[in-house]
Amino acid sequence: MLKALEWIDRMVGAILGPVVFVGMVALTGVITLQIVSRVAFTSVSWTEEVARFLLIWITFLGATLAYQQGRHIAVTLLRDSLPERLRRIVSGVGMLVAIAFLVTLAVIGWRYMGMQSFQKSPSLRMSMGIVYAVMPVCAAIMAGLSVIDLLRLLAGQEPRGLAAVPEGLE
Repeated sequence: MLKALEWIDRMVGAILGPVVFVGMVALTGVITLQIVSRVAFTSVSWTEEVARFLLIWITFLGATLAYQQGRHIAVTLLRDSLPERLRRIVSGVGMLVAIAFLVTLAVIGWRYMGMQSFQKSPSLRMSMGIVYAVMPVCAAIMAGLSVIDLLRLLAGQEPRGLAAVPEGLE
């Protein structure tokens, strides 16, 4: 079962990496078009809206990719100074807290997306539910990644972000 979960974990990174890259390229292109159009001729009306929506999506997708890669900032001084067994317990509790927060964020994001789905964006006339969908989707993905980490920890493996303790701290 852990092999399948590790495959899912890797696939999340394999999919999100190129998606975030394409989003950044698109954002750069849209902002460039916005600047050039304002300087050379009348500004293109939809560029500001598309840039804003791309930034929202890139932020959440990039945060999810960073979470998958274990690159979020963490202060681990206290955890790393604990003995191995206690360190694993503290890490497990931290993962449970993260899962609770992310599930709550997904539920609230889903409700908010539903409330805003009737609203249309000013320029593109697209449902704002599409814009807000990224919040519950990414929160659910990060919660799933946290569950995978918790299962790794319970199976005696090292989850992401639980690096070996530097020498002298054990």
